[in-house]
Amino acid sequence: MSEEEILDVQLRPKRQITLPLKVCEILGIEYGDRLELRIKDDSIIVKPKKTIALNALNEIRNAFTKSGVTEEELIKSVGEKRHGKA
Repeated sequence: MSEEEILDVQLRPKRQITLPLKVCEILGIEYGDRLELRIKDDSIIVKPKKTIALNALNEIRNAFTKSGVTEEELIKSVGEKRHGKA
C-alpha cells in the first residue's frame, strides 16, 4: 500500500464498516483489537490502539535513555519506594 491509497468501504445498517484484509495486514490488526477514531475536519482517522501504546512506550524509553537512568535502576527505585526503603 502506498503512502496514501483510497479504498471504498460501505457503511452498514448498524453504522459498521468492514476493513479490507489488506488494511488489517498492513496495520497488524486483527479481530478484537481496539482502534482510536479521530475526526479532523471532514475526515476520520483510524489508528490501532496498540500502535499508540507502543509509540508512547518508545517515547518513555527515549526519555530514560536521555536521562541516563537504566531500566534496572528504575525498577530497583520503584521497588524500594513500594517497600518504604527510600
